[in-house]
Amino acid sequence: MALIKPIRGIEPKFGANCFLADNATVIGYVVAGDNCSIWFQAVVRGDVHYIRIGNNVNIQDGAVIHGTYEKAPTNIGNNVSIAHKAIVHGCTIHDNVLIGMNAIVMDNAVIGENSIIAAGAVVLENTIVEPGSVYGGLPAKKIKDIDQRLTRDLLTRISKSYIKYAGWYRDKE
Repeated sequence: MALIKPIRGIEPKFGANCFLADNATVIGYVVAGDNCSIWFQAVVRGDVHYIRIGNNVNIQDGAVIHGTYEKAPTNIGNNVSIAHKAIVHGCTIHDNVLIGMNAIVMDNAVIGENSIIAAGAVVLENTIVEPGSVYGGLPAKKIKDIDQRLTRDLLTRISKSYIKYAGWYRDKE
């Protein structure tokens, strides 16, 4: 069973149809929407600032979501996929975004809607990622623009796939 832990009297809250893997950890001031999934060894730690997660968000294996004390909360929109071992820290991620495997998004960065952060990218503090773009590298820079409609469709498909995958595990419970 996932570790769901209150801190300073604040308990995580989840919308309908959420899946938490057996060894996922969710602590404190975390509010997740509907159809979210938090996968194996992922940590969502709302101890020093709040974390708000929209609908249809998947936080994949080993990812870490956190903020900075009294300075930088984390806000995640709808239809967001945070891939394996990514770190999302004190930033804002708008709707229909993919954060690639092992990518890092730092404090006060803003990831525009329908965007992709490439695997291994490091989005530095205060970076503004334009909607409909791909950023990659260290530090992350704009690689190219992408068709926002096609990206939205792709990212919605990925988030729906994770809702399906979560169902496979719920069926076993």
